[in-house]
Amino acid sequence: MSLLEAEGITRVYGPGCERCRERTGDDAGTNQCPACGSVVACADVELSLAPGEVLGVVGESGSGKSSLASVLALAADGTEGVVDGELRYAGYDGYDGNLLAADYQTRHALRTAHIALVHQHIRDGLDMGFSGGGNVAETLLRAGWRSYEDVRERVRSLFEATEVPVARMDDPVATYSGGMQRRVQLARALATDPGVLVLDEPTTGLDASVQARVLDTVRRLQRERELSAVVVSHDLGVVRLLADRTLVMRHGRVIESGLTDRILEDPHHEYTQTLINSIV
Repeated sequence: MSLLEAEGITRVYGPGCERCRERTGDDAGTNQCPACGSVVACADVELSLAPGEVLGVVGESGSGKSSLASVLALAADGTEGVVDGELRYAGYDGYDGNLLAADYQTRHALRTAHIALVHQHIRDGLDMGFSGGGNVAETLLRAGWRSYEDVRERVRSLFEATEVPVARMDDPVATYSGGMQRRVQLARALATDPGVLVLDEPTTGLDASVQARVLDTVRRLQRERELSAVVVSHDLGVVRLLADRTLVMRHGRVIESGLTDRILEDPHHEYTQTLINSIV
């Protein structure tokens, strides 16, 4: 049974033309259409995510993995490239159609309580003018929470779960370290117990020791809460640690997919072999 299922996911920046797909991709060696100049960030991507599963998406910069992540998290809109394809989510009784064609109210409800995104760039995922606790409380208030004490208690429990010092809850989030800010983002994403968590480059900008602590936190929470997650990273070490299955992307296309252990131990595509050899 799939919790999240995507078919033909395509995102194009620019006017697009009838030759975009045939003139881009791995065989063409580029994701920019030579006919019209549009960038095909990702095209014809198919994937499924089972309950409690972690799916890794790996590739170099410009491979299209972050563009795919924003589509899966319903964070892409018409001002950020043309989006096409079908995305279905089985965890929401209010809508069983293509989420990419859903109205604003449905998409808002899903983003608020069902599909959460941890942004690659911390400032995209946090309001630096708020306290750490205020960032998490904002999500709860948007979801309909009204009791001040209930909100405070929920924020405390989420800070404890993500290993953010509760004593710093009312401090400006801008005064937190990068690792703490990343964990506040995680607490904010988990505030409403979403069915799917999308993590876009969760270790970007962090020192190695801090990366390890953040990843340990993610792995522990995923196991404790049986979270379904999509983890996007250029780092095969991140995918190795977290993902059950992995997609490899290049020039906007999925070029290889399978169980993570199989991908890492017996890669079939030359590009995947190069990625793995680069870290050995």
